[in-house]
This record gives sequence, C-alpha cells and structure tokens, in this order.
Amino acid sequence: MRIRYKKWARPELEASPFYIEEPEKIKGKWKEQFADKDKPLHLELGCGKGQFIAKLAVENQEINYIAIDLVDAMLGLANRNIEQTYQEAKIAPENILITRFDIERIFLILEKQDEIERIYINFCNPWLRGKHRKKRLTHTRQLEKYKEFLKENGEIYFKTDDDELFEASLNYFEESGFKVLKKTYDLHQEPIFKKNIETEHEKMFSEEGIKIKACIAKLEGK
Repeated sequence: MRIRYKKWARPELEASPFYIEEPEKIKGKWKEQFADKDKPLHLELGCGKGQFIAKLAVENQEINYIAIDLVDAMLGLANRNIEQTYQEAKIAPENILITRFDIERIFLILEKQDEIERIYINFCNPWLRGKHRKKRLTHTRQLEKYKEFLKENGEIYFKTDDDELFEASLNYFEESGFKVLKKTYDLHQEPIFKKNIETEHEKMFSEEGIKIKACIAKLEGK
C-alpha cells in the first residue's frame, strides 16, 4: 500500500514507549523487552495501519506481540491506532512492540532464542510478476528465514484476497516443511480461526464481493 509522507510520524514513533528504533540490537532478546517476559510471543509481518494488531493485542493480554512494517508513515498510523485502542480499553500497552524493518532481511533482527510461536501474514503484496514472486512473504525463500526463529510446532496464520497467491502459498508451505492444518476459500462462510479479526483490506475486499482465503500452517519436525 502506498501512503503519503507524514512529517509527524517519525517524531511520534521516537517518543512512543512501544516503538523499537534499532531492532538489530535486541536480536535474541525480544522477550526481555516486555513487562512480562514469560508470555508467548507472536509476530505480525506487514502490520500496515495497525488496526488488526491493536485489537488482537488488547483482546489477548496473555500474549506478547511484535508488529513490523517498513514505512514510517504507516507505522505512525499504527502507533496512533494502538494508542487509541488501548486507551479505549483502559489498558496500558505493555504487551505490544512495533518496529520498522525490511521483512526480507528479518533474519537480522530475530533468531531461535526469540521463540516466536505464531506469525500473522494478512493481505501481503501478491507480487504477481514471475521474477518478483520471491518477494512474497509466503514464498519458500521467506519461509526458510522464519523457520530460524519460529518454535517447533509454531504456526503461520495467513489471509489473502488473491486466488493465485493463496494456491501458490499452500505449495510453498508444503515445500518448506509446514503442514496446512486448516484452509478455507471463503473465510466469512467457513471460519477456521477461533475469532477472526477483520483487517481494513479484508473489509474492503469483502464489501466488493471478493471471498477471503485463509489457512493455518504448522511447522513440524524442526
């Protein structure tokens, strides 16, 4: 998603108590950044404006969350949405951290000691042109990187509107040693999650009559 530059984003991020400025410096030490270090750690890749992760984290205080995006302006909006969601719930944002980083190089900021138990990938760029498909967040090249920090039996929750990306991703998971536990070609008619938190893109696509594809893939035998 393209978004206009927002001059306020960088200062607000730097002032945010849950923004990590230099994530490379805490590789292997993410759990130590949270008030409660013993909670399971979940990760969203490409958090966008943050509505999904904000609601997810507020509703699941027993989990710690990391959300990553590459664009300051997008993270600035995510920061504001997280602040608002927590304020409305009258809860301190102690179980969420956000950071700016290139997901293609995620191995530089996360490792085995971080013990990520679940990854969320929602409506990522489908990169439909052949030579760009390796950029997909579900491509085997990326999945091999995630395996370096995802716990054994860790899961990936994936949602998309794109039929071709979904079919290709099912193959990517299998090729990389993930078992697809559940899948659906119409998430709103066939729920596979205990509770589905609708993203901004999901709402938009659904209103256009586009069915939401989703799956849960589990890493086995690591």
